[in-house]
Amino acid sequence: MFTNDEEDFFRMSISKFENMLKTNKVCFFDSEEFENIILHYLDSGKVNLSKKALKLGLEQHPNSIGLKLVQVELLVFEDKLDKAEKLLNEIQAIDPRNDEVYIQRATIFSKQGSHQKAIECLNIALQYTDDFADVYSLLGMEYLYIDEIVQAKDAFIKCLEHDVEDQTALYNVVYCYDFLDNNKEAIEFLEEFIDHSPYSEVAWHQLGRQFYITKDYRKAIEAFDFACIIDEKFTGAYIEKGKAYEKLKMYQQAINCYKDVLQIEDPSSYVYRRIGACYEHLKNLDKALKYYLKSVHEDPLMDKSWIAIADLYLKKNDFKKALQFVNKALGIDEHNYLYWRRFAIINKDLLFLEEAELGFRKAIEHGDAFLDTWLFWSDTLRLLENNNDSIQKLLKARDIFNDEYEIEYRLVGLYMLTDQTEKALYHLTNALALNYKNRTLLQDLFPTVWENEQVQNYIQNFNQE
Repeated sequence: MFTNDEEDFFRMSISKFENMLKTNKVCFFDSEEFENIILHYLDSGKVNLSKKALKLGLEQHPNSIGLKLVQVELLVFEDKLDKAEKLLNEIQAIDPRNDEVYIQRATIFSKQGSHQKAIECLNIALQYTDDFADVYSLLGMEYLYIDEIVQAKDAFIKCLEHDVEDQTALYNVVYCYDFLDNNKEAIEFLEEFIDHSPYSEVAWHQLGRQFYITKDYRKAIEAFDFACIIDEKFTGAYIEKGKAYEKLKMYQQAINCYKDVLQIEDPSSYVYRRIGACYEHLKNLDKALKYYLKSVHEDPLMDKSWIAIADLYLKKNDFKKALQFVNKALGIDEHNYLYWRRFAIINKDLLFLEEAELGFRKAIEHGDAFLDTWLFWSDTLRLLENNNDSIQKLLKARDIFNDEYEIEYRLVGLYMLTDQTEKALYHLTNALALNYKNRTLLQDLFPTVWENEQVQNYIQNFNQE
């Protein structure tokens, strides 16, 4: 991190170097200037310029260890790992206590997938380095690569001990706690961290997230409030605070948080959708629709907003418009079984039975595990007079859902309609044993079967038993 004076000097160095390239006039730079120039271009993705700076740097300072280490970094960047290792060996022979040698070796091992060897190199680097934070951060990442989450967490915590402002390390510590499902420990860590760094908006935000995960929504809101006070443009904290208010059913307060976000940054499809959902909870369907439409205007590929609009029209019993917007959602995500389920139910209500059958079939193909979907599918096939297909779907559902009276009563009706009386009576026995009270389901779905004298006698005799 440069001071202001260092930043000005760095900018002058870059300007001087680029002017030199334009005029072909060779200027002198000290080796550290060259290092900063090379790394600047490398970080900016301007590899050719970094190579030019390196070539000139080594011409002016052929014995500079720092420039040779930068050369190693460039070779590693280009995946020329053998050349990088050879150069590292030369540097190590000259300066065996140079921490960067071991850091670069660790980078090479990491690229080769030898993370344990990378960890060994970084542990050696710790013996020689002055930049403990950087080495512990690299150690933490290596441990993450091999799923050693506890060690990774400890490394990132040590990184923070040496550089309390390393926000990436702070996020990584919390990530490790989340991965380990140690939310209580995460809260304790963050509270202790805040005691020493009370103005860390990231720590307050992460503390709020932990309270949210543990469903302590009021404490979450308090933490998010502190994050917003420290950084008035911290949109993530405003959004999380809004979500916490939603959990408390304090929808107007949630709306206020989301509108704060819209004051800070460009319009967001996600934020518009959250506002729409809040107005929907407040029974203000017109405003809900207004914000859902803003959401899809901002991002036409936001399928969740299209489906939210569809659900609004379902509440208004406007099935044709609901179907229109479900189709929009399916056009974006045709693998979402919930969308297919809505598509099917709406078409069934509109008596578009072939489309409904397609919808139920697609819903189940894409992972729908609801019994109702199987029942609706079977009912739709029956309405299409495909009784045998309807039976087959119920038998398959029966293998998945054990002892469901709704399946059994439907099988009774279908087997009677297809003149398979023995099978019908077998399933009637099962149905009555499972739920005698709801036997009128048979009457609702199959009135002619219900009136059948044999069926009625069977039901009466079962009751007497």
